[in-house]
Amino acid sequence: MLALSTLAKKTAGETTMISNQEIELYRRSGYLFVPEVFSPAEITELRAATDEFVERSREVSEHNEVYDLEDDHTATRPRVRRIKTPHLHHPAYAAAAGHEKVVDILGRLIGPGLRFDTGKLNLKEADGGAAVEWHQDWAFYPHTNDDLAAVGIMLDDVDAENGPLMVIPGSHRGPVYDHHSGGAFCGAIDVEKHAIALDQAVPVLGPAGSISIHHCRTLHGSVPNSSLRPRRLLLFQYLAADAFPLLGVPDIAEFDSRLLNGQATLEPRLADVPVRMPLPPAPHQGSIFENQRSAANSFLAKTG
Repeated sequence: MLALSTLAKKTAGETTMISNQEIELYRRSGYLFVPEVFSPAEITELRAATDEFVERSREVSEHNEVYDLEDDHTATRPRVRRIKTPHLHHPAYAAAAGHEKVVDILGRLIGPGLRFDTGKLNLKEADGGAAVEWHQDWAFYPHTNDDLAAVGIMLDDVDAENGPLMVIPGSHRGPVYDHHSGGAFCGAIDVEKHAIALDQAVPVLGPAGSISIHHCRTLHGSVPNSSLRPRRLLLFQYLAADAFPLLGVPDIAEFDSRLLNGQATLEPRLADVPVRMPLPPAPHQGSIFENQRSAANSFLAKTG
């Protein structure tokens, strides 16, 4: 992987991209939209890389370490729903993960000690694309504190028709909901069993090059793409340097290699935050799409 910390250090002393009012908005709502973070040239490069991966997927017939495929994927009509850990497979994605503007913004929201976690690229092709049911990222990877956030980089213009990310403002201050079905983790909330204010859901819309940021406990999901235009969202996860995963750190050297700034520590910060462990694991292991196959009820797939 690219040395993300080298790129991140370029921001030292530069002017921040977000205001104090926007920081307060993020803390209050659990999400933030920031336009014009990536230049047109950077988006063109990321789109070209994505097109290359989709083209190569013609040679793949089932999920693997790179691709998560739609059920109707074929060699003649490639349908990719996710590129896994894209930062490990192409320098354009790695550069985006350590982009100086992204690191600058997260430094204001999380703090000067910042660690890159992982990434994925979710693709909703025209007239299709799988729904992602309501969930909280925190349910998948609880840590010692909840200073974690996901950044979504819009590779396409996002509107109400092409399957935008939807969030429920303020939900990061509420409970951690049960993401289990049949006694095992499924990565989705059965909204029929919980009093969730779905009528308050907000779509995150904007032009290509914009980013969204959502807190790890913010409820979110997305419906299928009902338009004739793609919606490709490059998602990267970040965490405070002193947030340690409760499921353990298998390789401390690798863990610390992902520091973007700040100092490595062996003293996790323990916060009084609600936790549900993602155990027993989902019967369909893999991406969230595979995990959610075992959910008792689907909601967003029906409303797309």
